[in-house]
Amino acid sequence: MEKIRFADPLTGQTVEFAVEEETQLNGVKYLLVSDGAESGESEAYILKEIGAQGEEVLYQTVDDEVEFAALAKVFSELADEETEVLIS
Repeated sequence: MEKIRFADPLTGQTVEFAVEEETQLNGVKYLLVSDGAESGESEAYILKEIGAQGEEVLYQTVDDEVEFAALAKVFSELADEETEVLIS
């Protein structure tokens, strides 16, 4: 499982996520990432690529409810049978 690191521009903290799935819609790349917990439930987030600065790719969380719901459906179809995507 690919791991990626994100730096929070507000706090300066670096967080590592596991990339569960990725897809592209209308030319925009989206990632489904989790905290990488090997067993049990994990928190997952949908991130949207918004640009690049040099070699770094910039992402933001998907906050729009309609966009999020559509992407959650896509990711639930892409996920393997052991992964259940719950929207909350």
